[in-house]
Amino acid sequence: MKGLKFGSKVIFVINSLVAFLLLVSYILPYISPKNFATLSVLSLSVPLLILLNVIFFIYWLLRVKKQLLLSLVVLLLGWNYISSMYKFSSSKHIEDSDNISVMSYNVRLFNLYSWIPSKTVKNDIVDFIYKEKPDILCLQEYRKDDPITLDGYYNYNATHNDSVKRGQVIFSKFPILNSGSLEFPNTFNNGIFVDIVKQKDTVRIYNLHLQSSGIKTDVEALKNETSNHLFNQVGSTFKLQQEQVELFLKHKSKCKYKTIVTGDFNNTAYSYIYKEIKGDDLIDTFEKAGNGFGKTYDFKFFPLRIDFILADKDFTVNGFKTYDVLLSDHYPIKAILKL
Repeated sequence: MKGLKFGSKVIFVINSLVAFLLLVSYILPYISPKNFATLSVLSLSVPLLILLNVIFFIYWLLRVKKQLLLSLVVLLLGWNYISSMYKFSSSKHIEDSDNISVMSYNVRLFNLYSWIPSKTVKNDIVDFIYKEKPDILCLQEYRKDDPITLDGYYNYNATHNDSVKRGQVIFSKFPILNSGSLEFPNTFNNGIFVDIVKQKDTVRIYNLHLQSSGIKTDVEALKNETSNHLFNQVGSTFKLQQEQVELFLKHKSKCKYKTIVTGDFNNTAYSYIYKEIKGDDLIDTFEKAGNGFGKTYDFKFFPLRIDFILADKDFTVNGFKTYDVLLSDHYPIKAILKL
């Protein structure tokens, strides 16, 4: 750090710490939360760490200082992370008569507790669905005590829990041959599945809603949380998510059909949870055809993508869209697939 003024030295120390944390985060998808729960929490901050390293790189670049190499090298080492966070280009929607459109949307109980100051949220969501007309629709936090009816769709809604919280439902324009619930233990969260028939093909659709940390996302609420409590709570959540993913993978291993996995994972694409679900046989449809940050959760501090549509590698991704529709704390996503 020779030749740097005191202020620049302090900035470079902070830069070094941020670069180190991002470097550590690259190994997090390979570390089980059950073994290192506290460390796995770092995966949630990867988008922020990437943005900070980009800022530091630009800062040193504008000052024509060799310190720019630190963040540049770390960013290049994690180029796959950057491409997962932001898509600089996307494939256009490709029309094909064999396309299947799949939408996933956490509807937050249709605004049951008036988080949004509107009395028409439920009707607005239904209108949005009819406008987009997805062939397959997977909803999380669906109210089983106040269901919606969609003309032209078959549907399956598990009776996992009588509470209004955390329900899942799958609507399909194609006939449903088989359906069931994964029955995540000791939680309101769950996963369900259906086997649908399109012409001669049978496809398994999963709709997952993994454990939520329950941490508030507004600034005032976060001010009242201690860092120790946040780490412990999120770490415990990731352990539960791992158990739920293990149950899902055991169930999926017995399926002989091509598979599409949708849902609210309550975790990012940089986590052990995501890596395990995606495995070697699924593709992330956003990475194939998405655009921009692909933000799916209304988080004020940095873009979070925690809702996913993963498809068997035998599918061709002919389109992907994240909708800027604020009728929940999540944004709906839709993938266009061809088998």
